Amino acid sequence: MSAEHHLEFYEYETRLAAYAVIIDERGMLLSWFNHPKRAGWSLPGGGVDFEETVEQGLVREIYEETGYHAEITGLLTVTSSTWPTGDRGRPFKAVRVIFSARVVGGELGTIEVGGSTDHADWLPLAEVEAAVPPTSTVRAGLDAWRAAG
Repeated sequence: MSAEHHLEFYEYETRLAAYAVIIDERGMLLSWFNHPKRAGWSLPGGGVDFEETVEQGLVREIYEETGYHAEITGLLTVTSSTWPTGDRGRPFKAVRVIFSARVVGGELGTIEVGGSTDHADWLPLAEVEAAVPPTSTVRAGLDAWRAAG
């Protein structure tokens, strides 16, 4: 969008998503995002359904993508990106709320069928550092987690 064209909130599509940074002695829990143009590791999480709170959507997404039940432990950061044209032909804004969380039960294994996640795994932090680009949600979450101490 040009600087002289200001869009009001009702003039563009918005996707609200929530993600979790989950790190313990096994490393960092990531899910494999299977998009044909942007496949790669992502934080567990995704779109928040209309009737859910952000926290409810995140807990559901973590379970679907990883098989783990999780507890949210804090808010780390909120990021957003915009595109002039989204999937529906309108300008698009993605808002990502990133929390810290911890596993409280379940077993590793993707529950979601036909979704955007193929599998999940624990990766050592050094491997995560090497595998994710600086513009990714994983990088934003990891940087915020480190800043939170």
